[in-house]
Amino acid sequence: MNTKIIISILIVIAILSFGIGASTNLESVKKFVSDPVEDTFEPLNLMNKSEIEALIDIKTQNELYNKRAFLINFIWSSDTISDKLPDSIEENFQHPIFSEINNLKQINKLEIISEYNVNSISYHFIPEKSNNKLVIYHQGHDGDFINGVETIEYLLNKEYSVLAFSMPLTGKNNQPIINHPSFGKIKLMSHDHFALLETTNFEPIKLFFEPITRGLNYLDSNFDYDSYSMIGISGGGWTTTIYSAIDERISKSFSVAGSYPIYLRSEPKNLGDYEQTRFDLYSKVNYLELYVLGASQRLHLQIFNEYDPCCFSGNGATTFEQIVQTKINNIGSGSFETHVDEFQSEHKISKNSLELIYKKLI
Repeated sequence: MNTKIIISILIVIAILSFGIGASTNLESVKKFVSDPVEDTFEPLNLMNKSEIEALIDIKTQNELYNKRAFLINFIWSSDTISDKLPDSIEENFQHPIFSEINNLKQINKLEIISEYNVNSISYHFIPEKSNNKLVIYHQGHDGDFINGVETIEYLLNKEYSVLAFSMPLTGKNNQPIINHPSFGKIKLMSHDHFALLETTNFEPIKLFFEPITRGLNYLDSNFDYDSYSMIGISGGGWTTTIYSAIDERISKSFSVAGSYPIYLRSEPKNLGDYEQTRFDLYSKVNYLELYVLGASQRLHLQIFNEYDPCCFSGNGATTFEQIVQTKINNIGSGSFETHVDEFQSEHKISKNSLELIYKKLI
């Protein structure tokens, strides 16, 4: 049975059990709901505070810069991120789903083609009335960024321009056939297939971030935005966390249901996909350190849905929020925050979360 339905039924039962018309104890209802038969919503934590603190091997600004330099070199095999532009741009692109959105002046369609002919199609939404700020919106594994139309429309109504992406191999993006020297022809349909592309000269993780870099390069060359921020859901939340750690052009970043530190991932549903578990990467720059990098001299907010049926549910963020912020304070400035969207039983960006993000954006 769908988790949302189960939770809704349990809430009704819990309220009725306390008496119709009576003053319901919400904490008791929450406890009742948080213990369903099919799912566990609190991640298993085997670490104490001092052990968690010891995982963050960043004590100085120089060590922070070295961690960022490692990430850039790991992804691009270079000391700098890509300076390339999109392969093609189609201005005044028309799309029926977005035709009725308020405050939309035009859409420019961008295409980036990376190694192995893996492409990325993104839309640059330009509002009629603009505050001259842009937000990158990044969809997760469940399909095209069209699924985030509510978030895109919300941002446009708030006068933000939007650059929207889907993850590689999803949505409008292609699933190319490659001719592997050892295994023959393979259609790339899953991120797990990227493991087959690893060589000493190419890191497949690049396929997740190259499109964003080239999209921002296009904006830098053709527009004069006051700031860039980034919002991602699920795999897009993971992308937001990593990319904001890399590219200091991102001033504010918001990851929704995107990641947990590895010590909170004992449950299989929290372990993550290929890109979430590249331990040759995370053994050098772990998730806690990524949070420090993304928030240093900027803002990084992690939002978790308390009853998320997919992943990263519960209140695990309480184990690391203050530790990460203290580390940031010790080496400089910046703001790292977490928020648990209570009673949220879907794997999505809720209206409440959007309102919170907007308050942080302005």
